[in-house]
Amino acid sequence: MPFQRFVETGRIAVVSDGANKGKLVSIVDVIDQTRVLIDGPCSNVPRNQIRLNQLHLTKFRIKFPYTASTRVVRKAWNDSKVDEKWAESVWAKKVAAKEKRAQLTDFDRFKLRRARSRRNKIRTVAYYNLRKAASRDGTLYGKKKMAKGGDKPKPKKGAKKTTTKAPKPKK
Repeated sequence: MPFQRFVETGRIAVVSDGANKGKLVSIVDVIDQTRVLIDGPCSNVPRNQIRLNQLHLTKFRIKFPYTASTRVVRKAWNDSKVDEKWAESVWAKKVAAKEKRAQLTDFDRFKLRRARSRRNKIRTVAYYNLRKAASRDGTLYGKKKMAKGGDKPKPKKGAKKTTTKAPKPKK
């Protein structure tokens, strides 16, 4: 089943347009294919009708009888702790971060840019150190290999190179 969020009684939604933009509401009744009756007792949204294209459905759903009163919706809302669940969701955290970024001043944006630059420089140095160590160990590409040069001692500068080739036999 490809869809997980259905337009149904008790579905929690976020208003995406209009005077109540960004507020949580509950669907109380489906009027027709394009409109629903909503109620937001804890988010100060009065009971009214709204178009479905003005709503974003969430994964949360509360249980209450068909076309329940605002009092019943409020009780179901509080019993299922919708506000706490919403605050913990990734969606709500993204909305809060977006609002916080919108409140930044020029100086705050400048400080943020400088902090990111410093963080990236520290991260780059650490990455290159790890890469250098992995190259020395021979584990850079995921396979344990012999390190370059093996266990042979390196010759000192200025020393003559000696070869240990056996002489060719004469015929």
